[in-house]
Amino acid sequence: MGREIERKFLVISDKWRGAIAETRRLEQFYLFVREDASVRVRIRDRTSARLTIKTGSGMDRGEFEYDIPLADAEALWASRVGIVVEKTRHIVPLGAFRVEIDVFDGALAGLVMAEIELWDASDAPTLPAYLGREVTGDARFTNARLAIDGRPEEV
Repeated sequence: MGREIERKFLVISDKWRGAIAETRRLEQFYLFVREDASVRVRIRDRTSARLTIKTGSGMDRGEFEYDIPLADAEALWASRVGIVVEKTRHIVPLGAFRVEIDVFDGALAGLVMAEIELWDASDAPTLPAYLGREVTGDARFTNARLAIDGRPEEV
């Protein structure tokens, strides 16, 4: 079974910008969203696409990803629920881990969040000072809920 183990944080400063190792542009939309499952299409740099099925909630979730033709992703665009989540993802190394910092734009402009993907739920990397409040267990900050409900007021 595919798994994703990650912690999610609000970002409170730009101190990470000097350590960026990679940047990519992402547009993603959802075909299906419920409390414990979602189906997403993500277009990366307007050149490739993936279909992702996520199950569960919290830090440790099921995640199944499949490459799909870009033309298929574009054809599915009209069937989305909610808004298209537009963001630029910056990858910042963090020892054996990496921080994925998402700078949102479009309808979610102004929101900046970070995810640290872990190997195991017991991993405890030293958190950089640019990370603020942890929102791992707060469903309002999942990309699926952002697509349906928009930006939470208390950011």
